[in-house]
Amino acid sequence: MSQGESAVTESQVSADQAEPAQPLDEPDEPAAAADADADADETSDGGDDDPGQEDDGTAAPGLTDVADLELEGEIAADYIEGLLDVADLDGDIDMDVEGDRAVVSVVGATLDELVGSKGEVLEALQELTRLAVHRHTGMRTRIMIDVGGYRQRRRTELAETGRDAADEVKRTGLPKKLWAMNPFERKIVHDAVAAAGLRSESEGEEPDRRVVVLPGS
Repeated sequence: MSQGESAVTESQVSADQAEPAQPLDEPDEPAAAADADADADETSDGGDDDPGQEDDGTAAPGLTDVADLELEGEIAADYIEGLLDVADLDGDIDMDVEGDRAVVSVVGATLDELVGSKGEVLEALQELTRLAVHRHTGMRTRIMIDVGGYRQRRRTELAETGRDAADEVKRTGLPKKLWAMNPFERKIVHDAVAAAGLRSESEGEEPDRRVVVLPGS
């Protein structure tokens, strides 16, 4: 999308960069609903304990109209572009709408710094971007940020983990407890286990909450 079509001015982007973690004017509705199991974004309206629910935890749905989601993507893209400039990192930004969420992807050759160990930096970037979008729209957002295709690779790995765990539980008849994961990751495992015909649940508290695969009845 061209610079002229962007819904956010350069001055607005700069303001968001300067104060990315400033508290919002709505303390009873924190926009920081990103990937925490009240996770109010990929879900606190049911958590992540059942396959098919949201994987990032938003406590309340945000915008769902395609035009609104595209606007979210534009705001997020401008914000991330500004951060890339500040950090002197090169990267191209792609925007898309998948289902009822906007997706902004950063692609480039040297973006490991934006992913970090186990995706921790990426999760922080997504949280800050959601805050920036919230400041402009006044609505909670379920926008997803990806860098260098990390999330897609992680989806593939976690789906395989879920299938392998289900196979082991079918073979042994014993529950299988996996390692601690964030809500996005647990959602993928839950869905893979369900597709394999078994049931799973999450137990524990963040950040040590994890999936337990249960034997069939």
